Amino acid sequence: MRDRKPGESLAVIPPPNFLPWEHLPREPHLLDYFIVLRKHQWLIATFLLTVVTVVTIASFKMKPIYQAAARVEVDKESQNTIQFPDSNPYEEYVDMDNYLETQTKILQSETLGLQTIKSLDLGRYTEFGGKPGALTIGQGGAGSKRPAILGAFLGSLSVKRVPNSRLIEVGFEAQDPQLAALVVNSHLQNYIEQNFRSKYDATTQASNWLSAELEELRIKVEKSEDARLAYERQNQIWQIDEKQDITTQKLADLSKAVTEAQTGLAEKEALYRMAQSGNVDALPAARDNAVIQDLLKRKAELDGDYAQAENQYGPNFPKVQRLAAEEKEVNDDLASARKTMVESIQQEYSTARSRVEILQSSLDKQKSEANDLSEKLVQYHILQHDAEANKQLYDGLLQKLKEAGITAGLRSSNIRVVDPALSPTSPSRPQKARNILLAFLVGLVGGIGLAIFREYLDNTVKSPDDIESLTGLPSLAVVPSLPGLNGHHKRLSWPSRGAVPQATTAGPRVELLSFIQPKSQISEAFRALRTSLLLSQAEHPPQVILVTSALPREGKTTAAINLAVTLAQLGDRTLLMDSDLRKPGVRRALNLTTGRDVGLSSYLAGVCTLDEVMAPHPLISNLTALTTGPVPPSPADLLSSHRMREAIAELRRRFKFIVIDSPPIMAATDAVILSALTDGVLLVVRSGETPKEAFTRSRDLLAAVKCRLLGVVLNAVDSSSPDYYYSYRYYPYAYGYGYGEDVSKTQQFPAGPDETPHSSD
Repeated sequence: MRDRKPGESLAVIPPPNFLPWEHLPREPHLLDYFIVLRKHQWLIATFLLTVVTVVTIASFKMKPIYQAAARVEVDKESQNTIQFPDSNPYEEYVDMDNYLETQTKILQSETLGLQTIKSLDLGRYTEFGGKPGALTIGQGGAGSKRPAILGAFLGSLSVKRVPNSRLIEVGFEAQDPQLAALVVNSHLQNYIEQNFRSKYDATTQASNWLSAELEELRIKVEKSEDARLAYERQNQIWQIDEKQDITTQKLADLSKAVTEAQTGLAEKEALYRMAQSGNVDALPAARDNAVIQDLLKRKAELDGDYAQAENQYGPNFPKVQRLAAEEKEVNDDLASARKTMVESIQQEYSTARSRVEILQSSLDKQKSEANDLSEKLVQYHILQHDAEANKQLYDGLLQKLKEAGITAGLRSSNIRVVDPALSPTSPSRPQKARNILLAFLVGLVGGIGLAIFREYLDNTVKSPDDIESLTGLPSLAVVPSLPGLNGHHKRLSWPSRGAVPQATTAGPRVELLSFIQPKSQISEAFRALRTSLLLSQAEHPPQVILVTSALPREGKTTAAINLAVTLAQLGDRTLLMDSDLRKPGVRRALNLTTGRDVGLSSYLAGVCTLDEVMAPHPLISNLTALTTGPVPPSPADLLSSHRMREAIAELRRRFKFIVIDSPPIMAATDAVILSALTDGVLLVVRSGETPKEAFTRSRDLLAAVKCRLLGVVLNAVDSSSPDYYYSYRYYPYAYGYGYGEDVSKTQQFPAGPDETPHSSD
């Protein structure tokens, strides 16, 4: 798109000269899967019919099998035969699910199965062997053999739990409906009997064990009581609680007395030390002593009178001397009183200290007695507790022994038959309608799976969509295949319009179908190819066109010849050059009598000129052929020579269009070499045969030398195939519209002198 000025006319801008190689893959559509199923419809139908037929025949040939079923209820049961007082009820019932699963396995056990087989003598029935009395069941052990009938019995037995309940459903399959019901009921009866027997054996074993344990426990109780009594007598332990209280109270009183005595001793010691220091008058006892206080008062009065008298009369005055004598007497009395008080304080201190020592000694003795009593009581309590525990355990075991004896005499079980087995009225299998329906579904799904898997394994190019999604190249033409010859190319004959050399063999050809049958669908396809090439560049269409393919036998020679014919039909001089110097096919396809001795190889080798190797076609106007000539030993060297470039340049001046047929790209490098000398390359792909890897590899090889890829011709397309029909059904309609010519009705014309029947490339 570009901007257009006002008044300017519209103009067509040519597309760029490059092609986008990488395209995003198209998302799968529901129609794509329908196409796959439509394509492989016969495979799906065959697989479906085979599965349904086999299952139907097998279902009708099977003998009817009847199944009888019964249901039993399994109640909760403790894991311990004898319940002890310290048992936890939650722990007893927490494993109920495991218990039911265990009972299910017991119903499927071989031991119980052998009991049922033996009780019913199942060996006499035809489906279990048919020999009465032939079944021999040993007592078990390493030398016992597993009876063959046991496998058949367990295979017919089915045991399953009913969800969200304590019910177990037991079923058995047999050819006789009454036998099936009989086996189920007998099997359940044996199961209940075995359950009761196991309980009885467990109870009996527990009783025997309890009896032995009780005897040992009785002896142990006696010994523990004797040991307690002996210890009580030896240590004189009577009225333990009263004696223990007296000892404890006495110990507390002594401890309090010692504390008080130590406090008094500390006070007495303080007074004693004060008295020893000489400060007697400061003692509380001195202040409270009336004698000392009176003497101190008398001494004070005498000291005052003596001092006054001495000052008045002198020391020798009789009154003064008398006062001095009285003062001395008072001092002596005061000293004597103080001495007496100090001695009294000392005596009190000594007494308090002795009392503390005595109380402390008594307290220590009382502590020793209390410790001895505590030690004796500890051992006594141990012996007493041991005796009581043994006695209590003995009483409990004695009670359980009595309960075990009662339980052994009762015939009870936690298993109850809810629904006994009845004889079935209709067989359980084969269910013919269900089997056929399942076979139909399996066959349909399997057939669809095979179809999808086969389509997955098909790695070939089949439609124009594959071409565009793989390489991004345009599909210039879709050439349909000719019907009627089992998928092979049908070859058309020459028309009887000119003299052509006769031959001994004849055969149909498709290489000149554009000339022989111009109204056919294939001719219309090549005319569409011609139109696409001419319109690829409106002003300068490609002049030199190289036609090649990825692999041999893809129809490149047929495409090259028909393209050259359609270009010549425009009235322009057209040259058809056969550059396949390894396996040439243009001369045989055109039934040319010349070109065997000289050709392109002769010119490239310098033997002759271009005029000598080119030959106009005798019937097709404006078409000139340049055949290969003798096959050279090194074709690639000749094609890459300078004379090849000169030949192309010379031919460009002489002809309007040059169509070159080259070898396959994957087989030789000739096509890659020639692609550099041409204006464009036309790649031919055979529908349903060319692998995708080879196709993309060919595209990459051509793109590596930067040649121009014009597009792809999808050859030999089956227009009735679902891959093509549902997406490109307008092609056969357009090609066949208005044309009534039938290719298969064309009369055959003899082939050339060197022609042999072969399939064209």
